Amino acid sequence: MIPLNLLLILLDSETKFLGVKIYDEDFLELLLRFGFNAIVATIVIYFIYYRNMKKADYTFTYFVFNTLIFFLCYLMSSVKLSMGFAFGLFAIFSILRYRTDAIPIKEMTYLFIVISIAVINAITTKKVSYLELISTNFIIVFVSFFIESIWSKKDLKVLIVEYEIIENTHTTKEKVLLQDLQKRTGLDIHYFEIISTNYLRDSAKIKVFYKDQHQN
Repeated sequence: MIPLNLLLILLDSETKFLGVKIYDEDFLELLLRFGFNAIVATIVIYFIYYRNMKKADYTFTYFVFNTLIFFLCYLMSSVKLSMGFAFGLFAIFSILRYRTDAIPIKEMTYLFIVISIAVINAITTKKVSYLELISTNFIIVFVSFFIESIWSKKDLKVLIVEYEIIENTHTTKEKVLLQDLQKRTGLDIHYFEIISTNYLRDSAKIKVFYKDQHQN
């Protein structure tokens, strides 16, 4: 157990070690902001993204990115950065971006959302009220949930099919072609597009748009 006198000394805002304060009044604000940020990020990442996409790898990445960006922005917001250091920081992020594999646009959008949430909750000044801060986060969560709920119901997957009955690609046999594609693939096909036809080989490439039956 830490003696009471030592604890009071450590919690004194004037106590310093090697010229750096051991405790500062802003520490409680840091914990409060991070707790609020963690709640909002969890709602977006787990309850909206993960429950619809079921991708654990991206979920881990989003949580780590959100936490790192939050602390990075919060701690740096109280420090005057030189122009050279700021450009160096952006250069590091650029290198990381170009050395990683390309990710789908939807995952990239979620990454931008969790980064934005961290930045907003970390560097918002005292001129912004808590009501404005909470409202901003609520709007981000609401918009993400609303759009994702629409996509989860209407989002269609795509499959390219090699089709050999060239006669069924005629414009007057669209219903016949649709029924034949559904029978062969067993998919709930909503519509299709004929990409190309090859009358020498009696084949066609068809792009089918179907609803995933296992999708929640």
